Amino acid sequence: MSIRIQLLKLKLRLVHFLYGFITQHKPMLFTGKDASIQLCENISHFGHKRVLIVTDAILVELGILDKIKQSLKDNGIEVFIYDGVLPNPTYAMVEEGVLIFNANNCDTILAVGGGSPIDTAKAIILAECNPEKKAIELAGGYKSKRRPKPIFAIPTTAGTGSEVTLAAVISHPETHEKMPLADHRTLPLATAIDAELMQGMPPHVTAATGIDALTHAVESYISTGTNKFADQYSRAAIKMIFEFLPRAYKDGSDLKAREAMGFAAFYAGYAFTQTLLGYVHGIAHQFGGLYGTPHGFANALVLPHILDYSIVEAGPQFAELAIVCGMGKEGEPEGELARTFVDRVYALRREVGIPDTLEALQEKDIEKIAKAALKEAHTAYLVPRFMDKKTCEGIIRKLLPQEENTTSETAKQKTAEIA
Repeated sequence: MSIRIQLLKLKLRLVHFLYGFITQHKPMLFTGKDASIQLCENISHFGHKRVLIVTDAILVELGILDKIKQSLKDNGIEVFIYDGVLPNPTYAMVEEGVLIFNANNCDTILAVGGGSPIDTAKAIILAECNPEKKAIELAGGYKSKRRPKPIFAIPTTAGTGSEVTLAAVISHPETHEKMPLADHRTLPLATAIDAELMQGMPPHVTAATGIDALTHAVESYISTGTNKFADQYSRAAIKMIFEFLPRAYKDGSDLKAREAMGFAAFYAGYAFTQTLLGYVHGIAHQFGGLYGTPHGFANALVLPHILDYSIVEAGPQFAELAIVCGMGKEGEPEGELARTFVDRVYALRREVGIPDTLEALQEKDIEKIAKAALKEAHTAYLVPRFMDKKTCEGIIRKLLPQEENTTSETAKQKTAEIA
């Protein structure tokens, strides 16, 4: 092992050691029939009178918010809406949300939607209590001088786990560079897993967000900074995703599968708040920033390739997961069990309709993507096997559209012949 890698591991160990001193609460969780209504009733019990709902326009059009708004009003709460959140939200959207929050003298936020509205809500509530700063100046960790007001969350997708994590991923409004902010004080005070709200999730969104949750759980489990507490949540999430994601994908009205996937996303999110993530997210974040690729879909594309690379060091963990998920039995060769688990991830991805390539990906961008991905990963993530830039570029290149891939290979062959 090179001295550079040893120093990098030592630095990351120190970061994770300090990270362990942060006290993170687990949001109060409402589940079962009308879970979202139960949450709304409890918002009033906490004494809130003026709530800003942060969401997206599609959910408003579908009427998903109707019962939620009515429940809040029935409990004496005035309701205001910010529905300008888009996938891969920007700090410009955060600033817009802050203006609406302040103009209506709101005292809390209820985020309704996928990871984008929930992340935006976290950023809004943090920016609101730091009026002397632009929202983008809060990017990074713990830039707020003040404790923000509480927020609540109702996820309508089962994947991001944002309802139980301390981070929010927000993009620069012009460069679209991912500029996350982290602060445990933005963790929702309470959240609801309401399967009925997830019934209308289209199959392709169900698939992408489900693999997103799988990515969170697996990256947490193979992190060298993991712990027994996080591992329990990761194992449960992974087992549930293999069992229930195909069901939710094939039949969106399967409430048992929907609720199980909601719990799996929650468990996976709680696990990675203890351990952080890995190379899958490092690469996926660049796809989102550069091409606007939905985060869950980007993770789903990258995940099995990173597992293939990591199997050299993470084989024992993959073998454990194969047994947990019923893919093999105790006593079978560890290498075979590990290979079975990785192959099943590929198979699950195919089963839920995730393609093999990213149509937007271009050869000319690969070096830049790899550089940024490694910068992110080597700043925060305790990955089981470190990779260099050339290796990272090779993994990304596997996701090129077939035509682009063929052109790239031909160009490389010609270069080799000339050399």
